[in-house]
Amino acid sequence: MSAEEALEKARDAGLDLLEVSPNADPPVCKIIDYGKYRYEQQKKAAAARKNQKVVDVKEIKMRPMIDTHDYEVKMKAAHKFIDNGDKVKFTMRYRGREMAHQELGMEVLMRAKDDLADKTKIELQPKMEGRQMTMVLAPDV
Repeated sequence: MSAEEALEKARDAGLDLLEVSPNADPPVCKIIDYGKYRYEQQKKAAAARKNQKVVDVKEIKMRPMIDTHDYEVKMKAAHKFIDNGDKVKFTMRYRGREMAHQELGMEVLMRAKDDLADKTKIELQPKMEGRQMTMVLAPDV
């Protein structure tokens, strides 16, 4: 039907004419209550926002010569972060002569990766960035 007829029908019904598909030939329109339509769209958007999980990246900083108890405390925190569904970024900081022995820090990061292997997948392999080495682990879904 023509646009004038559609507008007339919408006015008679006390509703609005909503163009659904303007690029179609001919354009497709609906006769609806526009206020109610917008309200329902807002409700759908709010429900979608409510159900989505925001993944944070939690950072754990270590040193190459970390002691066993300190390492265990950091791993306990990492397990907690992974269980909450967050990613964990391990940062290995080097100072002074530690830069000459980067393999020590790499061993600590590999041990952390092995300890979390059952719950995580590696998202970013260990790599050097200036004086620190970083690695990112994500929860295994």
